[in-house]
Formats: sequence, C-alpha cells, structure tokens
Amino acid sequence: MSYQQTLDYLYSRLPMFSRVGSSALKKDLTNTIELCKRIGNPQNTFKTIHVGGTNGKGSVSHMLAAILQQAGYKTGLYTSPHLKDFRERIRVNGEMIPEERVIAFTEEQKKNIEEIEPSFFELTVAMAFQHFAREKVDIAIIEVGLGGRLDSTNIITPLLSVITNISYDHVSILGNTLPLIATEKAGIIKPGVPVVIGEKQDAVSEVFLGKASENNSPIVFASEEWNVLSNAVHDSEALNISVLPVDGSTPLSFTLDLTGTYQLKNIKTVLSAVKELQKQGLAILIEEIARALSRVKELTGLMGRWQTLSVAPLIICDTGHNEDGIKEVLKNIHATAFDKLHMVIGMVRDKDISSVLALLPKDATYYFCQPSIERAMPAADLAQEANIRGLEGRYFTSVTEALSEARFSASEDDMIFIGGSTFVVAEIVP
Repeated sequence: MSYQQTLDYLYSRLPMFSRVGSSALKKDLTNTIELCKRIGNPQNTFKTIHVGGTNGKGSVSHMLAAILQQAGYKTGLYTSPHLKDFRERIRVNGEMIPEERVIAFTEEQKKNIEEIEPSFFELTVAMAFQHFAREKVDIAIIEVGLGGRLDSTNIITPLLSVITNISYDHVSILGNTLPLIATEKAGIIKPGVPVVIGEKQDAVSEVFLGKASENNSPIVFASEEWNVLSNAVHDSEALNISVLPVDGSTPLSFTLDLTGTYQLKNIKTVLSAVKELQKQGLAILIEEIARALSRVKELTGLMGRWQTLSVAPLIICDTGHNEDGIKEVLKNIHATAFDKLHMVIGMVRDKDISSVLALLPKDATYYFCQPSIERAMPAADLAQEANIRGLEGRYFTSVTEALSEARFSASEDDMIFIGGSTFVVAEIVP
C-alpha cells in the first residue's frame, strides 16, 4: 500500500474517536495489552513521562520534549490528535515517524488487527511504542488521549506522572462532576511513581492526594511551587516571563515562543516536572531549559496554540475547545488590540456547546462553520443556537469558506479568531 492507502485503511478499518465519538472507545486496556504483547512489549524498553489533564497537556508535553531534546536526550513524543498529518502524533527529536514506517507497521499488524479489532487509537499507541523502541530513544513523553484510567497509553510505568488540571470535558464519558473526572485522570498515578499536579483545585485536590497516598506516590502541586509574572508580549512572537520560586530561591526569567497567556499556568507544571526529573538524576541545566522554551515550536513542531497566521488583519487560531479552554482564549483576545472582532467558530456535537456559546462576546461578527468530520455540529444548527444567545452571524458549510468571508469583511485593523474545535484549526493551519 502507499502511505495514503495505508491511512485510508486505518481510518476505514478502525473506529476513530475524532470521527465517530465514544463508540470508538474500549472499556478496558485488554486490546492494548494484547497488541503490545504480540509485538514484544516495546513500551518496556525506554523511559517515559506520562502527561494527562483536561487542558494544557499538549503544551506541557511539547515543552517537556523540547527541554529534554535541548538537554541532549533522544526524545520520543506521542500526542493526539494530529492537525495536518497523522505522523505528527509520533515524533523523535521533533522528526515525524517516516511514512515507510507507518506503512510497514500497518502491513505487519494486519493479522493482529483482524484478530484483536483494536481502535484507531489503540493501534496508534502500539505503533508509537514500537517506533520509539526501534529508534532507541532515551525517554518518551506520552500524552494521554482521553481520561487516563482506561486510556490506551496507561500500560506504561513512567518515571513521572503529570496531570495539568481538571475541568469539564467529555462529561458523557468521564463523568459530570469534577471529582468524577479527576478520578479518571488520576488513574495514571502508578505505585511509587512521583506525580506533579499542575493546579491545586479545591474541588479535586483530595482526589489526587488520596490516589497518591494509596499508591505511596510522592505528590506536588506546581501552583504551590511557583509564582509566574508576565512582563510583555512582543509582536505576538514571544512571551517574556519571570518565575518566582515559592521557596525563595533565585528568580528565573524565560522567553517563550508559545505566547498564549495560559502558558503562565503550564510553565509551572513544566518546571515542577523538570525539578522532579533532576531529582531522579536527569542532567538538565537551567540554560537548556531557557533555550528550549524559546524554541518549542521549532524543536517539536507544535501548532495551533494561540498561533498567529497573518497580520493586517490579525488572524489567530487556537485549539481551545471546552469551557475553560475558551475562557483562556478570551483572556488573550481581550489583551489584544484591534478595531472589530470577527470569529470563525465551529464545534463538535458531543461538547457542551451551550456553555461555550454563553461565554462568547456578543459584539463580535460570527462566521459559523463545520469541520469535515462526522462529529461536527452542522453549521446551521450551531448558528441557530448561537443566535438564541445573542450572537449574530452567518453560517458556512466549510471552514475555508467561513474564513474567506471573514477575510473579505475584515479591515486591516481588525482581528479574526479561528477556533471552537481542534478540527476547525486543523483545516486552516499551514
């Protein structure tokens, strides 16, 4: 098969959450365990860091990967979903898995695919583990796909578990209260393995403390270890920050190439994670941390996080797609200078659409659209729900058509924001 034929086979043969939703999920880890067993349990041949949480886990995973690369470690990075190319999910030192490796793995596993009937995500996880083993990585950052306890990635025993934060997302799958969602996320905490929690949240901190105690796992809350100040954003290209350790030790200064203000939270999680890795003997210098944080996008290929696509008019996209993610997006919009705001918005059906729409500004002009996936909320339906909440605009059957109209309508001093779903952003990033 060619690379495209291989992808077509995987997409058509295996249930894929991003396309069909919860029907693609398996209720246990049996498939992943069996699949990895048949290929020699490659996940046991390299060190790992496991990263979960509701928002920020992608940024944290990429920043940690960049730091480890800069420190001289051959670093694997597994993330999901991808934006443009399936191979974005599996990288070694920033380089995507070769097309030939994707083809070969799929052809090698056809018998196992037919016998085990794994999901798309289960097979992808196994592919990543095998690729990292063959590349002899020193360490791999493994991002949780959904939840934690039953996520396919949860067959590893990492050096460190990281959970960024907890907010409402995938409530039909993970639970409709924050403690229930936290319980699922806490499932990645392993016996004796240290865990870093990004934010200490009153509603869920006891869940993590209880799980850590049960597993005899050392636990720290990053938000209690650092205070972070934002100094300035320069030309949407850099975020200068001062980091003040709570213990009174020497303040740190960093320039981040990820400029969204939500990175002020994520950097605390990253620094606490690095601190724990240093305790475990990994050689990571402060100069290497600083250098890596200034070039995360270059080192890892990260896209879609408060990303500037063009100026005059200013066009920015962001993958934030749940209530807390949209709140962070709006903070960045409010901190940006422009005349009029144009918003290209699309969503998927199984999100809490009403809560997100209730947050959006009523003084913007809207261009409602739908990404090209089965889970997409029809643009006409999204526009109807938005109009009920006082959001005015037209709807379009494609993301590109909506953006084209926004470009036509906007003046040079206006701002166009594109988001509401990772899959909307995927259709417009370069």
